[in-house]
Amino acid sequence: MDVRQLRYFATVVDTGSLSKAAVRLSISQPSLSQQIVGMEDDLGVPLLLRSSSGVRPTEPGMALYRHARTILKQFEQMRGDVLRGEHSESGQVAVGLPTSIAAVIAVPLFNRLQIAYPNIQLQLFESMSGYLIELLANGRLDMAVLFRETETRGLTVSPLFNEHLSLCGVPWVGDADSSSVPLSLVSGVPLVLPGKANGLRLLIERTFAREGLELNVVADIDSLPTMLTIAREGQVGSILSGALARQPGAAILGRRLVEPSLQRMVSLCVPNAVPQNAASRAVQNTIQAIVREEALQWDTVMQV
Repeated sequence: MDVRQLRYFATVVDTGSLSKAAVRLSISQPSLSQQIVGMEDDLGVPLLLRSSSGVRPTEPGMALYRHARTILKQFEQMRGDVLRGEHSESGQVAVGLPTSIAAVIAVPLFNRLQIAYPNIQLQLFESMSGYLIELLANGRLDMAVLFRETETRGLTVSPLFNEHLSLCGVPWVGDADSSSVPLSLVSGVPLVLPGKANGLRLLIERTFAREGLELNVVADIDSLPTMLTIAREGQVGSILSGALARQPGAAILGRRLVEPSLQRMVSLCVPNAVPQNAASRAVQNTIQAIVREEALQWDTVMQV
């Protein structure tokens, strides 16, 4: 098995289709299929589940995919270091940002890298945290900003700041002119929140249960723009990052939850299986600098 075959296999998994992967790789579909079959024969296990709707990896195939992504990233980094020099701030760096964090960090990050490191090609992935964790595990990202505070196997976790959560919308709850609202007043208020597997949802559920409050979730919505739109209409609220309500043009009421406050640690997470090059370190330093300078956006900032 060689790097070329690993690239073929990873592309098939990424596209979910042998025909689409063949087009992307500029080879014929029969040749690609033959390469995959050869890998399955070599390893002695099926790597793909084939159906009329496409292909998806088996459990052994998913394990191979994760290793393949790590190897391919190391290979590309090796080529870049040799061609550009190990200490050159150039090349592609992939960063994952949750949507609430991207609203504050993404544009400043792009602008600063354009000025300070014009040879760095930034790739930004904006999504829910769960998908970003999957991309990190699969070797698709060089780093991601995630809501966690503890070390995780395979990741170096560097705390950035504590994010205070706010009640968004529902101006009829408490004092709409106040910058905060007691959590007790949110008991029974209709809310839209992310699905039950989401970390934010779990934090909210645990806090409401601990305080003996009624959590009235009227819809599970794994889309930040949709939750904001619903909360903006005023009749149903949501509990989200306070920074979202403070963005220019947000047009939504956001009040920090207090008594007790709801907050979560935001950290910069970097896979430790692949050595970081100069470009990756430059992006990490830039993210940390933006966080320090935008402290007021989150109220409480950790030392970075």
